[in-house]
Amino acid sequence: MRSMTPRALFFGLAVASAMVAVPAMADTASSTFQVTMTIQKACTVTAGAPSNIALGTVASTATNVAGNNTITVNCSKTTPYFIGLAPSNASTAGAGTMSGTGANADKVPYQLRSTAGTSGTIWGNTSTGTTVGNGVAGTGTGANQSHTVYVTAPGANFTPDTYADVVTVNVNY
Repeated sequence: MRSMTPRALFFGLAVASAMVAVPAMADTASSTFQVTMTIQKACTVTAGAPSNIALGTVASTATNVAGNNTITVNCSKTTPYFIGLAPSNASTAGAGTMSGTGANADKVPYQLRSTAGTSGTIWGNTSTGTTVGNGVAGTGTGANQSHTVYVTAPGANFTPDTYADVVTVNVNY
């Protein structure tokens, strides 16, 4: 057996390695893109029957009849909002009147307030999207926030009947 010369061995290895596939060096090209979303400010208000304020059954001699209940506002996080209350007579000062039934023409006056008592802070409907006016201000948290509405009726010396009025809750944001 003949031995290979170093030169022949080198040549043989060179030919053999040339026949073996050598992987190409990988290159990388890159770019970027964005994921975007716009979150709009939003508010909802819950009132309705659960928020009704019943002043009860009273004698015609009753004075300063009071009651309260809550409304719920839910606004987006950090969204400032202003709540106005508008009785059906469109009083911007929160001074409404309850009407009786049938032919009864009597109107029982009442006052909406944001604090309790006959001298409590009047809650009306002059707020806008940027100012509180005579409304109530809040800042959204993304969760329900309760606001108590107080009502006082100065007297009950009216025709015996059941009286009611509808108040519209306006949330400006």
